Amino acid sequence: MAAGDQDANVNRSEQRGTSERSQARRSELIAIGRKLFADTSYDALSMDDIAQHAGVAKGLIYYYFKNKRGYYLAIVEDSVTELVSLASGGAELPRTQRVQRTVEAYLRFAQYNEAAYRTIITGGVGFDTQVQAIRDAVRTGLVSTVAQGAYGRSDIPPIARLALLGWLSSVEWLTLEWLEYQHDLPREIPRDLLVRMLRHTLNTIGEFSPECPAPPPDPDWRPVTGLDGSHEAPQA
Repeated sequence: MAAGDQDANVNRSEQRGTSERSQARRSELIAIGRKLFADTSYDALSMDDIAQHAGVAKGLIYYYFKNKRGYYLAIVEDSVTELVSLASGGAELPRTQRVQRTVEAYLRFAQYNEAAYRTIITGGVGFDTQVQAIRDAVRTGLVSTVAQGAYGRSDIPPIARLALLGWLSSVEWLTLEWLEYQHDLPREIPRDLLVRMLRHTLNTIGEFSPECPAPPPDPDWRPVTGLDGSHEAPQA
């Protein structure tokens, strides 16, 4: 191998190593930011506060994210990726259990990432195209996940997608309301409420779009109906 080729390979290796270290550092800052903003609003933390908590120079955050808003949006986007990944898991489960798992993952994420969740749903750092794109990504991913769980495919007619988006809007705002009362209402209550609401939505889709029949109820599913779990509602 010629000396020039060896030098080029060394340069590429160095560049690759630098890029990997840079990406790792960026990911580390995002992970720190997720902890900071988990229950703290965007306006409550200054860049000086963030740098102090992260143990880095403020300029490093500007280097990777340009400004505070860029940093926060990167945190929210990372949270969205996790949310969609959590919700889409459990493909090996029966359909009703898979839907329940999806809703459970959604509520759990909102509970432990409340500030980021509120930003996703309400546009907490300004309802502009970037925030809208993040929210659209969540909706698209979750509708596809529910459709895959219900029908075994994500390519569904427009009327079915419209109905699922309507249900998802209910999920979003019910979750926001539940966060205010989560100490009085365990997560199982809104989870099972939303699963039952989805059952009604799927039945309605089947009436309007016969090519998308509602999956049969799961005879083994027992929703929680009381705070002590001592009573059971009719099957979904």
